[in-house]
Order: sequence, then C-alpha cells, then structure tokens
Amino acid sequence: MVNSQRLSQLGIDAVHHESIECWLSLLSQWNARIDLTAARSDDEFIDLTLADAAVLAKYISLAVRVVDVGSGAGAPGLALAILRPDLKLTLVEPQRKRASFLRTVIGTLGRRDIELACDRGENLAREVHEPQVKWGKGSGWDVAISRATLKPDAWVPLGLMLAPTAWVLLARDEPPVALGARIDIDVTYCWPLTGTVRRAVRYVACQEQTR
Repeated sequence: MVNSQRLSQLGIDAVHHESIECWLSLLSQWNARIDLTAARSDDEFIDLTLADAAVLAKYISLAVRVVDVGSGAGAPGLALAILRPDLKLTLVEPQRKRASFLRTVIGTLGRRDIELACDRGENLAREVHEPQVKWGKGSGWDVAISRATLKPDAWVPLGLMLAPTAWVLLARDEPPVALGARIDIDVTYCWPLTGTVRRAVRYVACQEQTR
C-alpha cells in the first residue's frame, strides 16, 4: 500500500518515510475495526492522508504552535507533525475511538511533543479566552487548521478564535467571506496520485499580525 516511490511523488523526504509507514500501517489495521477512512484505493488512501499536509508544510512558519481540529485518523495534523517536527502540534478529536487511535500512533512514534485533546474545537476556543488558559501560551496557538470537520463558513471564525491565522481546505466550495479577517494565501493544487483538485486558503485576523 505504501512505498517510498509513492511517498516521493508527494515530495516527502526519505527521512520521514519510516514514521509515515508506521502510522499508515496502524491506520490500515485499526480501519478494519473502526471507521477511520473511506478511501477506495491505495492511491486515494495516500493522497487523503498526506497530500494536504505536504502543501501546508511549505507555508507554515518555523517552530510555531499549530492546532488541528477534528484530526480523525491524523490528516492533516499528524501528517504535518511528521513532516515538520519543528512545529508544536495539538490534535483535537472528540470521538474517543479515534482519539485512542491517535494516542496509539503518537506513543508508537515516540512523539511526546504532540499533544492530544479528546474535545471539541468550540470548547477549546472558550478555554483560550478564559483568564486561565489551558492550552499554549497567551491567546492559544499561532495557526489553526481543519479539514471537513465543519463547513468552511463555520470553521473560519472558530479557527480565528483559536489562532490569529486559520487555514481552510476546500474541494468544491469557494472561500467564505469572514468578518474581521482577510485572505493572504490562496493555493490551488492537485493531489498527485489521484489528480483531485484542492484549494488551501489562509485567513488572517485583521487586527492581528500575520504569523
């Protein structure tokens, strides 16, 4: 299912292949018991788990704090943590079985630097704005990402409650208009193995400085 040639087609450096193969092997095993991915082919499986993170990895600044809301099987947040070990990742997944899977992968990879919250993004957003902040420092994270957890027009304002910049990953939808925010990056790309057209759009809170 996963080989170095396919990973190289996504532009993934060989130094990360072992970790990715370990994660995706566990994903295949767990997927037989619980619903983690609906991929219909090996190529779709690889694109679905890795391709968006491979694009995001090119645009996120060094050593910032990133929160991935609705991590599911680990895309794009866990993939991003593997591709960019300089980042401080928090994976947020409210479903306990999926959170258990993520916890297993994190432990197997020995990645103690990756935080996992079995919670909803809305709850974390409330905590960020309380006097005693539980996650991160100051106002939360530097970058918020999510894929297909909420509709784009609902995700962008939530993401900007968690961080001053928020990425939305789109298939067919147009980027929504977000009050108090502007778009500063808009990238159209294709998943390399299946040719699926995707779009990654970064929103910046107008009152905040771009991270």
